[in-house]
Amino acid sequence: MAARLTDIDRRRGLRRERVEGSHQWSDGAFRNPTGFGPSLDGASLPVLGEFFFRRGHRVPPGPLPIERPHETWARRPDSSFRATWLGHSTVLLEIDGRVLLTDPVFGKRASPLSFAGPKRFHPVPARLSELPALDLVLLSHDHYDHLCAETITELAKMRVPIVTALGVGAHLERLGVDPHLVHELDWGEAIEVGGLQLTAVPCQHFSGRGLGDRNQTLWASWVIAGQRRKLFFSGDTGLTPQYLEVGRQHGPFDLVMLEIGAYHPAWGTIHLGPDNALIAHEMLGGGTLMPVHWGTFNLAMHDWDEPARTLVSAAAAAGVRVVTPRLGAPVEPESIEGPDPWWREIVAAPRCRMRRARLATT
Repeated sequence: MAARLTDIDRRRGLRRERVEGSHQWSDGAFRNPTGFGPSLDGASLPVLGEFFFRRGHRVPPGPLPIERPHETWARRPDSSFRATWLGHSTVLLEIDGRVLLTDPVFGKRASPLSFAGPKRFHPVPARLSELPALDLVLLSHDHYDHLCAETITELAKMRVPIVTALGVGAHLERLGVDPHLVHELDWGEAIEVGGLQLTAVPCQHFSGRGLGDRNQTLWASWVIAGQRRKLFFSGDTGLTPQYLEVGRQHGPFDLVMLEIGAYHPAWGTIHLGPDNALIAHEMLGGGTLMPVHWGTFNLAMHDWDEPARTLVSAAAAAGVRVVTPRLGAPVEPESIEGPDPWWREIVAAPRCRMRRARLATT
């Protein structure tokens, strides 16, 4: 038992040494490139009042269309690349013969509580046990809508390597993940795992899972490179000038996955929203854009489908190629002609079902 404790203490010491040695660490917390500190910008009484009391269509009026991807997953993609959006920021990526899963959230709520907090609008198109064999899990940061304790506990049993940002490994170890399977990166660091190269790059956000741990772990965007394909995954971010250098150094990308939901004018430093996503996309060098971080949880004041509606309209005006796959639909982005506005098909549900949906998010 003493040897086990010594091993734990050694890992804690090494992790703390790496955290405090990071250029992003200052005055006891991680910082953004612009210096934005540990306070959540926009958490004012008017914004909180809007969040809790604004009326609108923040929950879909009816069931969302879900496709079951299992039959397609059983066949190799015609190209060397296929993506399946499973909801929010969870995407299964088949790239150059490898399988990667981003920000896996398979639980019912994006919350520390099993009985309260934002509840998903739709079932997950496939259970963890139904996924193709995973080579790697990519975890952008530690917020509950990206790091789901229930999901990580199940992944720990599957013994899949996890690549994440500095400090996040402590959460994973507490949830049962073998520390030898956890790889924590600082911005600018890269690692090859499971035949894929992952590079952590700067983004503009914050971290924390409780009242006393704000910005004690790092957040990151990610460059994912196989033998022939290169992808970009934003995680959560506001608009940052660092993306210009990321595009110059790592682009062009076969697919750019950018967050577009859970945004508000007062949260411009921490979330993109559709308009800033198009700016970020241009800074990164263009390519096919696939929006993520929308359509699954009620996390902001906008209508549930507003981010996608706005993005598709603005992208068409700007001549940007966008793909919006249905939940659970495996797509090979280079073969898709344009966006699929599937959200227009949602038919208003009877009043009692709408009431149940509203209650499910409270």
